[in-house]
Amino acid sequence: MINQDRIVPVTAIDLLSLYALILKASGENVTAQKAATVDGQFEIASATASAPLIADQPVKTLDFAAAVTAATVYFVPALDFAGFAINGEETATTGADVSPDGVTLYSATLASGAITTAKVGV
Repeated sequence: MINQDRIVPVTAIDLLSLYALILKASGENVTAQKAATVDGQFEIASATASAPLIADQPVKTLDFAAAVTAATVYFVPALDFAGFAINGEETATTGADVSPDGVTLYSATLASGAITTAKVGV
């Protein structure tokens, strides 16, 4: 936290929109990715390495289609986060452990058939 004594509450924007705004301000031109279902199941049918996505709600599952060979998706894991898949096949990840707390921002990067996760920020 920048200043423990003078906390300014976030009141006029939701957390995911705030994350997207911060990413855009830092030079990441993110695009919102809509969930395939109302409970946070995402299917990434098309994406490129140069156009990062941000999930529009907490993610329960995220599945990259076979046609997607490189992508970055920023996401907040849902409390019932179940993991990632490539073309419907559950896939292990490398990188940061994802803690399903419903508020922490992570990235999932698909490259060379593998998914690497990273915690964004502190």
